[in-house]
Amino acid sequence: MSSATEIFSPPLGELENLSGNPSFANRPLTSVDQLTDVQASSWAFQSLQSLIEDYGVVTGYPNDTFRGARALSRFEFASVLNTAIQELSQRQLSRSDLDTLQTLQTEFASELSAVQGRVKTLEAKTADIDAHQFSTATKFVGQVIFAANAGGFTGDRIIAPSGVLISENQPRPTFIQRTALFLNTSFNGTDQLQVRLITGSDGTTDNATGLLEPNLGSNLDYTTQGRDDLISLARLYYSFSPLQDLQLTIGPQLVISDYADTNSYANTPLDFSTQAFINNFVLFPRPAGAGAVLEWNPNQGPFHLRAMYVAGDAAGLLPENDGLIGGGGPDDIALFPVAGLGAAGGLFGDPNQGLVELEYSPGSFAMRLQYSRGKVIGSEFDVLGLNAEVAVSDRIGLFGRYGYGAYDNTTLGDLRPNYWMAGVSVKDLFMPDALAGIAAGQPLIERAVGDGTQTNFEVFYNVPVSDNIRVTPLLQVVTNPGNQATNGIIFSSTVRVIFSF
Repeated sequence: MSSATEIFSPPLGELENLSGNPSFANRPLTSVDQLTDVQASSWAFQSLQSLIEDYGVVTGYPNDTFRGARALSRFEFASVLNTAIQELSQRQLSRSDLDTLQTLQTEFASELSAVQGRVKTLEAKTADIDAHQFSTATKFVGQVIFAANAGGFTGDRIIAPSGVLISENQPRPTFIQRTALFLNTSFNGTDQLQVRLITGSDGTTDNATGLLEPNLGSNLDYTTQGRDDLISLARLYYSFSPLQDLQLTIGPQLVISDYADTNSYANTPLDFSTQAFINNFVLFPRPAGAGAVLEWNPNQGPFHLRAMYVAGDAAGLLPENDGLIGGGGPDDIALFPVAGLGAAGGLFGDPNQGLVELEYSPGSFAMRLQYSRGKVIGSEFDVLGLNAEVAVSDRIGLFGRYGYGAYDNTTLGDLRPNYWMAGVSVKDLFMPDALAGIAAGQPLIERAVGDGTQTNFEVFYNVPVSDNIRVTPLLQVVTNPGNQATNGIIFSSTVRVIFSF
């Protein structure tokens, strides 16, 4: 059998001629005897003789060959067909010729009809295969973050909201690393099973803002999941569409902040690093665990409705003092070291969180309204959230978030915290595909927590080095850290490198 190359394309030297005026078409024949590879004993000899001598529609190659055993290329067919059409148009068909054609058409009518039906069937099957062909495959995607961080504070010391001393010494410069590996599998082309593994340096203590202010979201967001170079399961879920415009995600390890409170300018690895700027700080006291997410986008229009639930300790394995918001760091400096009655665990036990979000995004503008309710370590909470963004132009965007919550039965009593953040983002600043941004916010406005109100600032400039590497220098400033007016100002600078593959 001829190879695919032989069947569908001529040799390279012939291709150059075939693409214009085919060389075989310029080799006129007057007798079949001129073809050196056609013998008189061949079964096709008489047919070739008639086509050459009577009609002149068969030509040969420049080396006096016909190559009858070789598959006909599309170029050759076009040339022969053109020759036949020209020949027929120049001669007057006799009555006998027309009678012969009509006889052949009548004799082979059933065969022609059968061939036509088979061709249509093959065309339909081919179209169906093209539309539905899919093979189950797992795609491997990765992201590696390296960062160098240095920072310090003014004044003599930094204390926690509880008044416990955090540090009297300036922190040392640190090197930060985090690696995330994504295994994405699809079974029908519209679903996804994701397994995400993460390893990295040791949590909030590997950067100055996280070490000095671990309670109110000042740490670098991408350091929160690292644990002494151990590999942890960050995500395990399955997403599919049971109905049109409906997406369902279920899994033993998902993070609801992946699905709610998203923002085009302050939510991705390309922009801000301050944790309190990535998401509404009071909206997600317990964002990770086992649960489900339902997303509905009617007719693919501007309205999106999302409902989600997560059980933070579905297996009942967490210790009773696992953190509420601001629970990072050791118990003696944590904002809520032991709250309420302690965790009960279980799929519908404590801790848990449910959230509903309605989004309206008609184009350059988007607004998201959220309501969240749940229980964390015996403390019940209700939170309202607002997330808005607007593209002023194709380069400049404005964005902001607001939150108001009710947290009852905490170690500090019943709290009513407010939260806000706002900023501006600029694309293509100084160079194509660069991204810059500046933002400010107050994570926890609550008189019962400290004698001041913490304010965070961040400015960054994200520069592409290649398609896979981006470098981001950034600066963080925190005033009244931990809502303590006696604390000095924390400042921290970081150079972050993200490598994606």
